[in-house]
Amino acid sequence: MATFQELSEAIQKGQAPKAKEITQTLLGEKKPAGEILNKGLLDGMDKIGQRFKANEVYIPEVLIAARAMNASMDILKPELVKAGVKPIGKILIGTVKGDLHDIGKNLVKMMAQGAGIEVIDCGIDVSPDKFLQAFKDNPDAKAVGLSALLTTTMTGMKEIIDRFEKEGLRKKVKFMVGGAPLTDQYAKEIGADGYAPDAASAADKFKAFLRA
Repeated sequence: MATFQELSEAIQKGQAPKAKEITQTLLGEKKPAGEILNKGLLDGMDKIGQRFKANEVYIPEVLIAARAMNASMDILKPELVKAGVKPIGKILIGTVKGDLHDIGKNLVKMMAQGAGIEVIDCGIDVSPDKFLQAFKDNPDAKAVGLSALLTTTMTGMKEIIDRFEKEGLRKKVKFMVGGAPLTDQYAKEIGADGYAPDAASAADKFKAFLRA
């Protein structure tokens, strides 16, 4: 017998082999894939996200928890597809043009995936054109996350939002911005819909955007 709680704890501790084993056992016990996802994997990531927000754990712990979640997801994915379990929504994320930093973006991606969101990662050094194309390729995406770590690249965020406006697509998508030099005030000035001070808050806000 394995329990959802044991799976959640294995994720929080970043024990990938154990998480995989428990996932396999739960599937063998005919537990529904959706429940394994929600009560095991996502519960574990949610708890690590809350602890990260409270400064009780740090980036390395989040990374190994995400690795354990991904290991379990490899086993669970085919079963979720069979069961017709869908992600709660889709988002695009990327680091803006001229900026090659990706730790923050990758953390947001992991936290968002850990919240049950499908994430299209546009990468680093992403131009307004590239964001626009990614949205045209994924018209069901409901939000876009823009990351910048340099004050010199922050201005690129406004260019992206303006570009969507020009193309008549601004109303179809919510923009969230984040990164060390950013503030809530700056997000409002450039017309973004939200600002997140850390990856766990970003995931929460994306969830709110998708549920709205």
